[in-house]
Amino acid sequence: MSTLVLELRPGDTMVVNGAPIRFRNRCRIELTAKARFLFGKQVMPPEQATTPARRIYFALQTAYIGTDEERERALAVAHRLIAEFQAATTSSLAKMLLDRALAAAEADECYVALKLVRRVIRHEEAVLGGDPAGGAAEQEEGIPA
Repeated sequence: MSTLVLELRPGDTMVVNGAPIRFRNRCRIELTAKARFLFGKQVMPPEQATTPARRIYFALQTAYIGTDEERERALAVAHRLIAEFQAATTSSLAKMLLDRALAAAEADECYVALKLVRRVIRHEEAVLGGDPAGGAAEQEEGIPA
């Protein structure tokens, strides 16, 4: 059996299978079963979904870690937002990343989809000339810009 060990600091938030958890002290946890989770800066609060790419991320995030009732609806919203973004952009890179993200989400690989959309967010910020959410979309380790 494979496990995943995470170290979290006081104040860190983690969402596991739709349930938010805030850590009061430093801890090390081990996930021994498959779970849908995000933690730290991977979790985008609703008020940071201020651009088209960020709204796509938020919808896919909900499709990944939301409740069963929220997940199906959020995937439909993500599908619509991706279609709108692709119709409006001239960037072949953004279109390709969004195609891959949508395919991953539809294959129930929403974590992979979120990683791809983080790249679209960085691309969008470069095109728009700034970070409208104040640094919330920092580059993830192992994800090329």
